[in-house]
Amino acid sequence: MDSPKRPINNHEAYHAHVYFDESTLDTAKHLHQKIQQNFPLKLGRIHERPVGPQTMWSYQVLFFNADFDRFIPWLDEERKTLNVLVHASIGDDLADHTKHAYWLGDTVELDLRGF
Repeated sequence: MDSPKRPINNHEAYHAHVYFDESTLDTAKHLHQKIQQNFPLKLGRIHERPVGPQTMWSYQVLFFNADFDRFIPWLDEERKTLNVLVHASIGDDLADHTKHAYWLGDTVELDLRGF
């Protein structure tokens, strides 16, 4: 089995999707709060249900290449056991969630049928 692709900074804009479930909800909420306190990034709502192509509960963080080198190592350290999809935001949803998809932790299956 191939290892998940690690995030690389080669795009202008990104989304990070933090995944969790009922057993890791408190960890996810704590991370959400820490992101808000430490970074001036656009932080999405905490969804306690799958939304869009996400097959797990999640929230998203929008950020740019100027934020990448500080945010991604911090996020990797602070995420604990949570899995995070980091993908480019180039305007092609299918390519963003496949070709330009990177992972912190393990991969989470996505539902790409809507693309």
